[in-house]
Amino acid sequence: MLGWELPPHNSGGLGVACLNIAEALANEGAKIDFLLPFNEDYSNINFMNILPVTNHIHFSQFVNDAYSSSKINPKNIPSHNDGYQIPIRNIQKKYCKYVINYLKNHRPDVVHAHDWLTFEAGIIAKEKFHIPLVAHVHATEFDRAGMHTGNPIIHEIEYKGLVAADRIIVVSNITKRVIHEKYHIPLEKIEVAYNSLDKNYNSTYILDNNTRHTLENLKKQGFTIVSTVGRFTLQKGMPNLMKAAALAISKNPKLIFIFAGDGEERNKLIEMSAELGISQNVIFTGFIRGQKLRDIYAATDIFVMSSISEPFGLTALEAAHHGDTLILTHQSGVSEIICSALKYNYWDIKKLAAEILAVSSNPVLKESLQKNLKKEHCNYTWTNLAKKCLKIYSQVVSD
Repeated sequence: MLGWELPPHNSGGLGVACLNIAEALANEGAKIDFLLPFNEDYSNINFMNILPVTNHIHFSQFVNDAYSSSKINPKNIPSHNDGYQIPIRNIQKKYCKYVINYLKNHRPDVVHAHDWLTFEAGIIAKEKFHIPLVAHVHATEFDRAGMHTGNPIIHEIEYKGLVAADRIIVVSNITKRVIHEKYHIPLEKIEVAYNSLDKNYNSTYILDNNTRHTLENLKKQGFTIVSTVGRFTLQKGMPNLMKAAALAISKNPKLIFIFAGDGEERNKLIEMSAELGISQNVIFTGFIRGQKLRDIYAATDIFVMSSISEPFGLTALEAAHHGDTLILTHQSGVSEIICSALKYNYWDIKKLAAEILAVSSNPVLKESLQKNLKKEHCNYTWTNLAKKCLKIYSQVVSD
C-alpha cells in the first residue's frame, strides 16, 4: 500500500481513510507493507508493517503541500533526474526510488496506491515489475481546484496513474463521474466504495467542559451553534458559507458560526467576517484535532459542509455521530448516502441561509433530522469497504 500520511501526522482525511482501510483489510487477513514518505513513531500500530521512504520527521514541510497545488509550480520542476526540486516533488522522486529497490526484493500480490501523490510509484510497480495496480482516488485535482483547471503537472500524474491502473476505487459516484468525464476513463474500470466513520469515534469519550464552557453558555442564552470543519481552501467553498452566515444573522442575530480549521483562505475569511459586520458572531478555532474537535462537534447544533466539490466528506459523518443536524452541498459524496440532511447547491447562498434559519427556528424539524440521521450514518463500515477491496484484488490478480 502506497500512502502519503497517517494519523496523527496528517493534515486531511486521506490519512484517516488510509489507516482505517488498512486496519480493516488486516482484520480480513491481508498482510500489508505500508510505505510512507516520512519517518515517525508508529509503534502503536501492529496490524501492518510501516516502511519510511525517507528519514524526514517534519512531515508538514511536504505533506501540507499536497493540498495546495499552487505550490507545485511546473516552472520549478526540473527533469526527473537532475536539478533542484521543490520539497514535494523531491520526496516523490525518493519515493519512486524506494519502491524500485523494495520491489527488487519483494513480490506483493497487489500494489494499492492512494491519490496522485503515490501514482508515479504505482506506475513503476505496474510497468517495470508487472504487479497489478489498484488506484484509490480520494480527491482529484479538479476537486482541489474547485472544479477549475488546477495544476497541469498533477493532472498529468493523475491521468497516467488512472490509465495504468488495473482497477480504480473511488469514494463516491461524484468522483466516478469526474474521472470518467475529465479523464475519459471507462466507467466499468471504476468501483465506488464509500468511506466510514473513523473507528476512534466509537471509543469511550469524555467531554472537556473547559473547552465547551463558552459555547454551552451561549446556548443557554438562546444561541444556535453552526459549525464547519475543514481546510480553508478554494475547494471547501467557505466564502459562500460566510455570506450565507451574514444573511442568516441579519434575520436571527442569535447564531454563532464556528470555522474550525486553517488554510490559505484564513485571512480572507477573517476579513470577510469583519466587512460583513458579523465578526462578533464568528469564531475561528485554527487547526484542531482530537478531543478539542470532538468538543466542537458535541456543542454544535447545525453542521454545514459547503464544499464546491467534496469527493466524500468524513467530517459530516463525524458531526452526525455527535447528533448534529447536517446541511450538505449536493456536490459532496457523503450526500449520496445521507438522506436525513438538508441539501443545497454550493452557489445557492440564499437557500443555505434559509436552511440554517429553518433548523434554528424549528425544533421539530431539527429533532426529526437528528433522529433519522442516527439510523443512517452507521450503515457504511470499513469492513464492507475492505471486503470490496479484497474482491478487487482477487480480480486484478486473476486477470
